[in-house]
Amino acid sequence: MRTEEKLNMTMLCDFYELTMGNGYFQAGFQDRITYFDVFFRTVPDNGGFAICAGLDQLIAYIEDLHFDKDDLAYLRSKNLFSEEFLEYLRNFKFTGDIWAVPEGTPIFPREPVVTVRAPAIQAQLIETFTLLSINHQSLIATKANRIVRAAQGRTVLEFGSRRAQGTDGAISGARAAYIGGCKGTACTISDQLYGVPAGGTMAHSWVQMFDSEYEAFKTYCEIYPTNATLLVDTYNVLKSGVPNAIRAFNEVLKPRGITKCGIRLDSGDIAYLTREARKMLDDAGWTECQISASNSLDEYIIQDLLLQGAKIDLFGVGERMITARSEPVFGGVYKLAAVEDTSGNITPKIKVSENIDKITNPHFKRVYRLYDKQTGKAEADYIAVWDETVDESQPLELFDPQATWKRKTFTNYAIRSLQVPVFQGGKLVYQRPSLQEIQAYCKEQVDTLWDEVKRFENPHTYYVDLSQKLWDIKQALLCQNR
Repeated sequence: MRTEEKLNMTMLCDFYELTMGNGYFQAGFQDRITYFDVFFRTVPDNGGFAICAGLDQLIAYIEDLHFDKDDLAYLRSKNLFSEEFLEYLRNFKFTGDIWAVPEGTPIFPREPVVTVRAPAIQAQLIETFTLLSINHQSLIATKANRIVRAAQGRTVLEFGSRRAQGTDGAISGARAAYIGGCKGTACTISDQLYGVPAGGTMAHSWVQMFDSEYEAFKTYCEIYPTNATLLVDTYNVLKSGVPNAIRAFNEVLKPRGITKCGIRLDSGDIAYLTREARKMLDDAGWTECQISASNSLDEYIIQDLLLQGAKIDLFGVGERMITARSEPVFGGVYKLAAVEDTSGNITPKIKVSENIDKITNPHFKRVYRLYDKQTGKAEADYIAVWDETVDESQPLELFDPQATWKRKTFTNYAIRSLQVPVFQGGKLVYQRPSLQEIQAYCKEQVDTLWDEVKRFENPHTYYVDLSQKLWDIKQALLCQNR
C-alpha cells in the first residue's frame, strides 16, 4: 500500500484515459498527433472574468510523467490491458507541445487557456491532472481576487486551511489565493513550499489558558513585542478586550518605543465594534494600532462592512475563499480540437450538442488580446486559426457578445498573443516566474480591465470573438453534422 508521500501522480488519471490509451495503441493511433484545448464556459459567481492559475503544478507533473513497476503491476492485475501497451507505458514520457496562458492572466469563457499538441495517448492521459490543477487554482485565485478588490486596498490574508477540502486544497489553495492578491496565509507549509508569507498570532485558547485576559495579553506582548496582535473578543470586546489590550500595549510596548501593534475581532457586530474600538485606541494614543477582522467573510460582507463605516485595516478570510463556497466548481473542460496526419495536415474536430454552450470551437487556435493604445485598457479577445496573422494597422471587426447582430470595429489597438510556449518536443521552454512575480503580473493585468468588467453584479460582458476564418470552419463542420 502506497503512502500519500510516495504517490506517482501519473496515476492520478481517470481510468478511461488508460482504457482509451490501450485502445488507441491497439488501433495503431499511438503516434497520431492530436490537439486538445482547456477552456471554461462560465465565470464563477457570475463575475466578469476569471484568473488563470495552476500552470506551475502542471509543469511539474508533466516533467515527472512515468509509470513504475508497481503501477504496471497494478494495471496488469486489471486484466484489461495488452502486454504491448504495458511495455509502451514502461518507457512512457511526454514528448509533445504545450501552450498556456501565464498564471495571473484574466481569462474569459470559451477561449483556450491551455493547448496540448501531442501523440493521442499522451494527450489523453494528462487530461485529468491538467483540469484538476487549472480548475482548482483558477477557482481560488478568482475568488481571492474578488475578495481583495472588495477590500479596496486593505490587506487580505488567507485563513482557510482547516476548512479546505483536503491537504492539497489547503496548500495549493493558499498559493492560488496569493496569486489572486492575498498578502499572506495562515498555512505554514505553503510558505515553506511556495514562499506564500505565513503569519499568525493567537487563538481564543491562548486567552483562556491564563487566569485573566490582561495577563494573556501582557505575556504575549512580552514574548512577541514586534508582532503583538491581540484577539479581543474572547469575553467582551469593549468592556474588557480593548481596554486590556490598551493596558498591555501601554505597559509592555510603550516603554520600548514600539507603536506597531494590532487587535483582532472574530465575532459580533464587526462594523459597530471596530468603529468603537478605533475610537478607544485613538483616544489612548494608539493611532497606529491596526484592527483586523475575521469570521466567515467574503467579498459581499467585506463590501457591506466598509459601506457601514467599519474601521478595519486587515481582513482574514477563511472558508469562503479557500473553498470558493458560493460556487465551488470551476467548469474547465478538455476537448479535442484537431488531429494531424503524418504530412502535417491539420484536420479540425468539433463536439456538437443540442446544448449550444457545449458546442466546441474547432481547430488549432491562437488567442489574442487587444489593448486600446490610448488608455492601455483591454478591449477584446480574438480567437483565430493558428496560421492567421493580425495586422494592428488594420481595423478589426468583432461581434458584440451580448447582441450578436451587432459588430464593433476596433482601431488604434495593440495586440498580443495570450498563450506562450511551455513545452516543445517534451522539453520545458518556459521560464517559470516566481510567485511574487505572478502576483504582481496578476494585479497589473486586472488593472487593464475596465471597471465595468470588474463589477460583482451584472458585469459588462467582455468581447471574445472568433476570426471570420475560424467562424466559417466551425459553421461548415456544424453543417456536416446536422
